[in-house]
Amino acid sequence: MIRWFIVIFLALVLISWFSPLLQKLGFGKLPGDLRFRLFGREWFIPLTTTILLSFIASLVAKIL
Repeated sequence: MIRWFIVIFLALVLISWFSPLLQKLGFGKLPGDLRFRLFGREWFIPLTTTILLSFIASLVAKIL
């Protein structure tokens, strides 16, 4: 179970780093993606984007 937490955390970190590129592709603006300002900094939590990209990756992995 801890492995899944690590995987989800790493996916969130990677998506946050690549968010400018993903926004150009239309990701990051989905209904479950959270964006808010706290302590003078903008925070972005891409929950729906993470689930969607994970689903796509699992489909690709099954095909290969």
